Amino acid sequence: MKNATQHQMFKEIEEKKIFEQSQAYAFEYLDNIFDRNVYPTEAALANLPKFEEDFPEHSTAPYKILEQLHRYGSPATNATMGGRYFGFVNGSALPIGLAAKTLASFWDQCPAMHVLSPIGSQLESVVEKWLIHLFNLPKESCAGFVSGTSMANLSSLAAARCRILKNNNWDISKKGLYNAPKIRIVTGQHAHSTILKSIGMLGLGQDNIEWVEVDEQGRIIPELMPELDKNTLLILQAGNVNSGSFDDFKTICKKANKANAWVHIDSAFGLWAAAAGPLKYLTEGIELADSWAVDGHKTLNTPYDCGIVLCKDKEAMVEALHMTGSYIIRSEQRDGMLYTPEMSRRARIIELWAIIKYLGKTGIDNLILTMHQRAKQFGEEIGQLKGFQVENDIVFNQVLVRCENDRITETVLANIQKDRVCWLGGAVWHHKKVIRVSVCSWATTEKDISLSVDSFKRALDKSISES
Repeated sequence: MKNATQHQMFKEIEEKKIFEQSQAYAFEYLDNIFDRNVYPTEAALANLPKFEEDFPEHSTAPYKILEQLHRYGSPATNATMGGRYFGFVNGSALPIGLAAKTLASFWDQCPAMHVLSPIGSQLESVVEKWLIHLFNLPKESCAGFVSGTSMANLSSLAAARCRILKNNNWDISKKGLYNAPKIRIVTGQHAHSTILKSIGMLGLGQDNIEWVEVDEQGRIIPELMPELDKNTLLILQAGNVNSGSFDDFKTICKKANKANAWVHIDSAFGLWAAAAGPLKYLTEGIELADSWAVDGHKTLNTPYDCGIVLCKDKEAMVEALHMTGSYIIRSEQRDGMLYTPEMSRRARIIELWAIIKYLGKTGIDNLILTMHQRAKQFGEEIGQLKGFQVENDIVFNQVLVRCENDRITETVLANIQKDRVCWLGGAVWHHKKVIRVSVCSWATTEKDISLSVDSFKRALDKSISES
């Protein structure tokens, strides 16, 4: 016999009114996303305390919950779906991705094992092959589908730790790190913070890093690399988080391969350059590495969250990340939990599969090249304005802009953010304050770039008039 709560929820599913309400709100949000302010208005931010309340003792009507979310939540979102959000390399989301994710939400699948989600397992197997082909990686490589590059980097370095120690007759899972053979870590001075985080979480110690000097674009200088050996974990970068630059993979990986060192490439947004004909030169030699980390929700514009770890050494990957239990049902098909730290995770593979199938090779090529063209346009237009200078070579989708000095740069950035026509953040580049522009939305048009450059001009004019 159903209790009152069960009866109510069955009724909600049968009538579908709350789903229709949710869909109507979603469509209303999309109708305005490309024209609204990029960052929430002060009024929208002032309404956020309306969500602060004591723990609810009794049930709330679902239509009231959705109404509150839409009325006060929708206006307080960043318009990352639009074409003028250039902050934190946050991609937009393709329409087919949103639609597939909506369907996947109703499926509510957990692809940890084939028996848990046959469709999840099947799609992961298919996309694994597609990605290996797209990036031209070694055919024996395997893929894990995680939340983002932070987790993908952690997974890759865990596999590297496992392999290096196993080659020294040390079982990390059983013996731990106490008295373990030392693992050398070599990386460039501009390594991303998620790499440092992973090194710390894995107990390898950030103080043990052997830093390599980088050039003016943030690339490792190959001639300054230390001698490598079989106990070395070398970490390279495809897409510097500020300049967008790429390390010289071919030269460095050949040296690492001779020493039997493990090479990992942190490539959250940059690995996709391998899929774009005119930009493929940037990733020459990546196939010589052992592991790679990349996001779908950046350059490919999948909905959040979607990260991918790829590894040539399947045995090390599985040994580092797998779990056991008498209740676990292994299959002859793909069991996704073998390639990720999590067992419980959503089937993000559904929208990733849908987007790759929708775009195809030609569409992916066009998507990536268009972002590059818009970044080049930004650099050209801002370079024509007095008071601004571009600090990097625009090889991919990143543009670094600065003004006459740090004080003016910071003031201009603050004025741009207040203007809300576009949104971007700042960084420090070779000891100077810069404004960081990340073009990574399928929706960014030539007009969006020009509108954003106009916002830069207004911000500079305002800073001058107020000084």
